[in-house]
Amino acid sequence: MSVTKTGDWAVARRLLTGAPSKLKAAVGTALRQEAQLLRQEIVQGITKQAPGGEPFKPLSPLTLAAREMKGRGGTKALMVRGDLRNAIAAIVQGDEAFVGVPRKARGKDGKSVVDVAQVQEFGAGPIVIPMTPAMRRFLFALLRQAGEEPSGGSGRGVVVVTIPARPFLRPAFKQFEKGVQKRFLGRVAVLMGLAAGTTPADTGGA
Repeated sequence: MSVTKTGDWAVARRLLTGAPSKLKAAVGTALRQEAQLLRQEIVQGITKQAPGGEPFKPLSPLTLAAREMKGRGGTKALMVRGDLRNAIAAIVQGDEAFVGVPRKARGKDGKSVVDVAQVQEFGAGPIVIPMTPAMRRFLFALLRQAGEEPSGGSGRGVVVVTIPARPFLRPAFKQFEKGVQKRFLGRVAVLMGLAAGTTPADTGGA
């Protein structure tokens, strides 16, 4: 049986033989920096509409029309009010880091952002919604706003809604994973003075 070593073992050996307290502090700082780097990757992915380089699916004409009718406008996904993007957080506790949307996050309307995040990340539907006369009038107005001619009777009926997935976490995680071990080890080495270079300062993202 043979064993093959991979990675920078010389640096790893110097780290492990360093002062324990200094090593612990360096690891903590490096962990916070990596957590903030991942948060920034997610935030910028939403801003640029391409998390991890994977473009979002375009918004449907009905969605764009609904935004116009509500006076919001804009063509970017997940950025009507910015609640989802603003809710992305990096929380470090001990030797663990959480990066994503905290359960307690609330939007400007007071509603949970986690539910919105889950629907956008994985999609939802088909959702069958019973139609009321008021809903029918709104739907017809929405279709006209989108340039389509409404059709159908005056009965109550139903409308079936499907929300396509627009992953903003998984593509960012995948991009972040590239070189993460080497990057983290390098940060710790620099912080302990065992390697030349600088480490990016903690940032709050965009």
